Amino acid sequence: MSKEEKALPENEVTARLAAELPHWRYENGWIRRKYKTHSWKGTLMAINAVGHLAEAAWHHPDIAASYAWLEVKLMTHTAKGVTDKDFELAKKIEDVVAWRPGKEGGALEGTPESDQRFAYIKYD
Repeated sequence: MSKEEKALPENEVTARLAAELPHWRYENGWIRRKYKTHSWKGTLMAINAVGHLAEAAWHHPDIAASYAWLEVKLMTHTAKGVTDKDFELAKKIEDVVAWRPGKEGGALEGTPESDQRFAYIKYD
């Protein structure tokens, strides 16, 4: 059972994007983020990560993709606009797709930046 979601006003959406998700933008009733990748392999890996998160959250984005990029678009259809649900899923997508373990320290070093054969996401 899902609770009723209320669409946020555009000025609140844009203010929250600036404060919480600076790589995302508001356009035509959706919040959007384009991720650049190094190849089709990276694009597919990112799409699968987004798909897993969306399915687990039971909230489904629109996704457009090509060889070296994907765009994720979120809005809550039942509310006919952007809701808190969209922000929560966008934050989780951002956490996973843009994650760089090498920047955190610890045992996980991340993909080698010196060898582009292993690169798949172009980090901001």
